Amino acid sequence: MAATLLHSLALSARQEEQQESAVSDFQYYDYVPSMAAAIIFIILFGASTGWHMWQMIKTKTWFLVPFLIGGFLETIGYIGRAVSHTEAPDYTLGPYIIQSIFLLVAPALFAASIYMMLGRIVVMLDAQRALFIRVSWLTKIFVCGDVLSFLMQAAGGGLLSSGDVETINTGESVVVGGLFVQIIFFGLFVISASIFHVRISRMPTQRCYDLPFWKPQMYALYAVSIAIFVRSIVRVVEFLQGYSGFIITHEAFLYVFDAVVMWGAMVTMNWIHPGQVAEELRVQRSRRSVNTREEADKEGVRMDYVPV
Repeated sequence: MAATLLHSLALSARQEEQQESAVSDFQYYDYVPSMAAAIIFIILFGASTGWHMWQMIKTKTWFLVPFLIGGFLETIGYIGRAVSHTEAPDYTLGPYIIQSIFLLVAPALFAASIYMMLGRIVVMLDAQRALFIRVSWLTKIFVCGDVLSFLMQAAGGGLLSSGDVETINTGESVVVGGLFVQIIFFGLFVISASIFHVRISRMPTQRCYDLPFWKPQMYALYAVSIAIFVRSIVRVVEFLQGYSGFIITHEAFLYVFDAVVMWGAMVTMNWIHPGQVAEELRVQRSRRSVNTREEADKEGVRMDYVPV
């Protein structure tokens, strides 16, 4: 029994030594972050975000606020990488956390606006019958899933900044879980959008003919969805491989499968902006309001009229 106890103590001591060694060997980066690449994407994301802000204010597309915030996070994230470059090889925690968390969670904010965009297209076309669930529930379900994904990724990203091995491992698991939630909800969303698109194409409403710009809006929605989907899958593989994995130790993957893809999603929404959708919905609301007042006035006339 004494031998067993000594063996257990020795094993525990060895594990503690391995953990301490792992903590001391922890590196923020396995390379020096590229200053040139960081500056390029600071400019690209900054320009696209500024354009989005101008478009949003001009067209009053307030449901794109999460998308705009996501653009700011992307820009700030690459500023963090540029700062890390200036600190090499003595990196500090602040810039590392900023680039790690902001670049991780920004696409979840893009997704929130995309979910709300589909609901508005459905209402604009008066095509609720083409959905298999009520449009109000469509938006609520997917936005709630997106919020859950965002919170999990943000919490996991915070844990990754810890120097404790167990906490880092927990953080990786939480991030992967958040990314899986994002992939599942986004997959269901794309399926829902595709079913709606097929149904409304087969049995179009009159507004489908009157408002032909709905089709480019749907294609933009698909493009952004695919971009976020691909990026999320690569991120899942990255975290499953761990901190010594091939993806995380090669900076090119971050720029090819995250920076380029997410910037492409932002530019797509700049190019095919949903401002027309927001404007048409305002026109429709105004018409309904006028019709309601006219009907109320007619009812008042009928009630006041007393035949002689």
